Amino acid sequence: MKFMCVARLDDTDEHVYETAAQVGEPAVPGSFAFTFSDRDPATFEGKEKQAFRHGFLGTRSFGRATVVAVADIDEGEFKSVIESLARHFVSEYGAPGLEEALPVAREEAEYAASLCEHEINTLLAVERAVDEQGIHEAFKTVQPRANWEGEGKPVRVWDFFREEE
Repeated sequence: MKFMCVARLDDTDEHVYETAAQVGEPAVPGSFAFTFSDRDPATFEGKEKQAFRHGFLGTRSFGRATVVAVADIDEGEFKSVIESLARHFVSEYGAPGLEEALPVAREEAEYAASLCEHEINTLLAVERAVDEQGIHEAFKTVQPRANWEGEGKPVRVWDFFREEE
């Protein structure tokens, strides 16, 4: 099955997040961390703000990543993602037990998988915002630029494209 796995274009994640996710680990959008919070994401600053605005959540390290790649994982790895998320819900968010946390974890994992309807190795980025209606997410594909400009002009290697809704 297709699923998100942490990717890196450079070492930026090591500097912009409190904890950076590890390359290759399965990841989920992880907006639940902000939904379950007592704090208003509009008040976040620094690394916390960066995690809210652009961070996917690794499901082993529970660190953040700016970019994920669509990858193939097997059913065992998918099950491991669900179990890891459920344990995280119990230890970090006060879920009463694994039995109660597993359905919520499965829902988060299935949501992540549903965003992977792209070719393997397609890079994805997320942009989040918050307003009075709640948290909003937009997912984008990251693609190499087709034409390089160069010669004194800035050369951007990657472009971001908002997903069609």
